[in-house]
Amino acid sequence: MLFRQLFDQTSSTFTYLIASKKGREALIIDPVLEKVEQYIKLLKELDLKLVKVIDTHIHADHISGIAELRDKTNCVTVMGDKTPADVVAMRVADEEIIKIDGINLKALYTPGHTSESFSFLMKDRVFTGDTLLIRGTGRTDFQNGDPRDSYNSIFNKLLKLPEDTLVYPAHDYTERRYTTYEEILNINPYMRLAYEYYKTKNNTIKDKFIKVFTEKEKSLAHFDEYDINLCVDINKMCGVVDDISYETLDQLWSKSSGACG
Repeated sequence: MLFRQLFDQTSSTFTYLIASKKGREALIIDPVLEKVEQYIKLLKELDLKLVKVIDTHIHADHISGIAELRDKTNCVTVMGDKTPADVVAMRVADEEIIKIDGINLKALYTPGHTSESFSFLMKDRVFTGDTLLIRGTGRTDFQNGDPRDSYNSIFNKLLKLPEDTLVYPAHDYTERRYTTYEEILNINPYMRLAYEYYKTKNNTIKDKFIKVFTEKEKSLAHFDEYDINLCVDINKMCGVVDDISYETLDQLWSKSSGACG
């Protein structure tokens, strides 16, 4: 298997390239529009054929590159079946398997950050989008997000995976690249509190988690309403941009760094 983790500095977004060595088929998770030419160059250098491209959810901090990749490579666009996006070719249900030559990913419905968020499991690693980050969790105060859904997705689905599962999120705002369940439960401050409830089933602790989580979100950077609506609307069309320049996009997102974590 070939595995590459790529990073967009402007939006602090991780993009993942996964491919089989034998059949040379590849898929990409959470591509950024401005980096599409970089992805295509890498595919050519590695002699790979892109067959599928996945978005974990409708992003609010960058424009998706899945439509551009589809148009340039004839790959299949993939999202979860709860997505409001209109032009996705393949919609996957919870626990449905996505296949390319020699590689399987299991789709996991993990709402919370948004109501249509999915994660994708591949053997020893899970790609969690914005549902679960390295030392935090994705904010839940827009796009029908809900901290209770986030809690349920993390503790009743993601943390039910094997303890040695590696977590690869869609963002990190420092230089961390991935995390482990041990780090999540011992260092992630929100998960420590939530894990205490998970062990004790004390509703007072759960209520405290929701309160702390909600208060945390009030301190985060916020998008201008126009910016977030523009981004979400474009990504509902899989990132189709007709009259907006990359320079304009950079200006929109540069003032919103860290807004999803």
